[in-house]
Amino acid sequence: MAIAMEKPVFFPVLLLLPPLLMAFLLVQPSNQLDLPQSQSLLRIQQYLNFPSALDSLRNDNTDFCNIEPTSFFTVVCYENDITQLHIIGNNDFPPLSRDFSMHSFFTALAKLTTLKVLSLVSLGLWGPLPGSIGHLSSLEILNVSSNYIHGAIPTQLLHLRNLQTIVLDHNNFSGPVPFWLNSLPMLTVLSLKHNLLTGSLPNSLGTLRNLRVLTLSENNFSGSIPDFRKLTNLQILDLEDNQFGPYFPYLPRKLVTLKLRKNRFRLGISANITSFYLLQKLDISMNRFVGPFIPSLLSLPSISYLDISENKFTGVLSENMTCSSGLAFVNLSSNYLVGKLPSCLILPPENGVVLYSGNCLLNDHGHDNDLEQQQHPVEFCHKEALAVAVIPRREKPKTPNNKPVLAPTLACGIVGAIAAVGVVSILVKKKYGKYTPKKPSTTLITERVSTVNTAQLLSNAKHISETMKLGASLPAYRTFSLEELMEATNNFDPSTLMGESPNGQMYRGKLCDGTLVTIRSLEMKKRRSPQAYTHDLEMISKLRHCHLTSALGHCLECQLDDSGVSRVFLVFEFSPNGTLRDCISATQGQKLNWTQRIAAAIGVAKGVQFLHTGIVPGVYSNNLKITNVMLDHNLHVKIGSYNLPLVAENRGMVGNVVSSTTKGSAQDRVKHEDKNDVFDIGIILLEIILGRPVMFYDEVGSLKDLMRVSITTDDTGRRSITDPAVHKQCSNESLMTMMEICVRCLSSEPAERPSIEDILWTLQFAAQVQNSGRGDSMNSHESLGALS
Repeated sequence: MAIAMEKPVFFPVLLLLPPLLMAFLLVQPSNQLDLPQSQSLLRIQQYLNFPSALDSLRNDNTDFCNIEPTSFFTVVCYENDITQLHIIGNNDFPPLSRDFSMHSFFTALAKLTTLKVLSLVSLGLWGPLPGSIGHLSSLEILNVSSNYIHGAIPTQLLHLRNLQTIVLDHNNFSGPVPFWLNSLPMLTVLSLKHNLLTGSLPNSLGTLRNLRVLTLSENNFSGSIPDFRKLTNLQILDLEDNQFGPYFPYLPRKLVTLKLRKNRFRLGISANITSFYLLQKLDISMNRFVGPFIPSLLSLPSISYLDISENKFTGVLSENMTCSSGLAFVNLSSNYLVGKLPSCLILPPENGVVLYSGNCLLNDHGHDNDLEQQQHPVEFCHKEALAVAVIPRREKPKTPNNKPVLAPTLACGIVGAIAAVGVVSILVKKKYGKYTPKKPSTTLITERVSTVNTAQLLSNAKHISETMKLGASLPAYRTFSLEELMEATNNFDPSTLMGESPNGQMYRGKLCDGTLVTIRSLEMKKRRSPQAYTHDLEMISKLRHCHLTSALGHCLECQLDDSGVSRVFLVFEFSPNGTLRDCISATQGQKLNWTQRIAAAIGVAKGVQFLHTGIVPGVYSNNLKITNVMLDHNLHVKIGSYNLPLVAENRGMVGNVVSSTTKGSAQDRVKHEDKNDVFDIGIILLEIILGRPVMFYDEVGSLKDLMRVSITTDDTGRRSITDPAVHKQCSNESLMTMMEICVRCLSSEPAERPSIEDILWTLQFAAQVQNSGRGDSMNSHESLGALS
């Protein structure tokens, strides 16, 4: 079996070492780079003309992995290798020398073969992007925006088989969009805006099923848009300021942002757009669209921004048309609309904007003109409407791409989190069966998308690890209506109540498609506007991993009197096989064997590693408890409760026990902020090894001392304190390794506790030595699934 977080070349050697020496090596991590990587960083500094932002790369400083990160320069290492390099230019960066060579610069970069994330932003780089970039075979995220790079996008990007994000914005790239991009099926973000790219888009773009963000604005593209209906994960499509047309494109229904502004579309828009229930921003302005305006665009459930200005839309508006309550910007200007402005647009919300000049609308007093929103006479629009005709769209026969694919299609894998979309649902309370909210109202749904600042996101990132394999099998994060949740819980029937806390309840539910879910109902003590929850909910939507109980969506309840959110519903996966404690220290029921227990510990460590490093910013002090580690139908562990800003858990149980707050400077506190979770992992390991509940903090110290003593005794002494259910199954080496890492996790000094990567490596080592000579009769496939 492959060990996810280690270098395979080292492992067979470790097996030949004496146990004491091997244990010593396990606890002595090093962050010293090898000479080639250090030399590469120094060459990069030289090629960039020694900017002051890179002064930390001094010849007398050999500890490059521990350089303090800044907004301009960040180096992240893992196991003595550089995994991330971020250089973000500013005014302190001197101009590049006249003899600057992109080829030499990227030749130096190519020595950093373990790079997963590379950001080179606003550095004044000029010249073609060299083919040597293909040597960075581990690269997952590439951002070279805001430079002067020209020429075609190099085909050597095909060698980057793990590539998930490509950001080439604000450069001078030319030529067509490569047709071979479908050979990078992990691609989730493709941003090429503000370049000199030309030609039509290849049909192969329509096969990138994992694509979530496609930004091609401000280029010179032309022709029809490929059929994008198979891009079911696509959320942001920005084709602004090109020459696309004339047909409205075929699009997936889950788009959140669609920008077709300033192109050459001149036929009618598809009526199918009225089914885009997640669509928040629609901008089709400055085209030549003809045909009747579709009034239901104003009432799309999530719409907040609508711009159809400077087209040739016709039709009659009436006062009684309805609008989405979240609609904050509407621009109907410069079309051929007649009738009266809908009453829902006359008084826009606070800071809202409604523009409608250049039509033939009547104002409230029945006059033909409005001083602020000038209108044409009605006859003008009638005359112009007769002059335009809607040409029906003709189906084009499907033809294969006329260019061969250079590389075989890869298996689907990692789904990036960088462009994950945060969603806000506002659901006003209404009387409904056994669940009785406070005031009746209508339903309102609003979707919000964060503006993805990729450069800032990457520069603040701490570590992109293998735990970035998000739950591809999970449905897309979405909003839920209150009616859906009521139906799922039989109107929140008491029989579905799973537990209560001072600020809310937890219910078991079943969605209409048969999916079992857990619904957390949180009472908000402080009323805030729905917009205030956008950041928190966006973070929740990104926390998706195979060892976390992941959120599937949410809805917010608002009070009509102050529009403040009174209750938040969070919808999570449901794990049917109880908690980890139930399968280890419960008095009844089937218990996990030793190999399964190690696998469970590895799952917890992977989940915590993702919380720390898989998103930006990381999630720390997660108050881990063995009773909150759940088991799914395959006995895979999922951390069921972690430090979400909206979920306030009770304090006082042993699982909540953390070490004393790290003393010292603010820098020290940041340095050790992950070690609270390490202490909690140690308590979980205690229970896994001993096989009995650890209920009080006072027990932890004495049990740790007992385990420390047992490590120094013989095999019989160690097994005497081990859970009798497994003490005959575990190998001596595996048991001792588990005990050693447990004791280290429970150190009273945070700085002495191991890193989460060290814990994960050690647990995987314990699993390996157990599998190589274990005493139980379990088939290997029973445990390997949980270890993957």
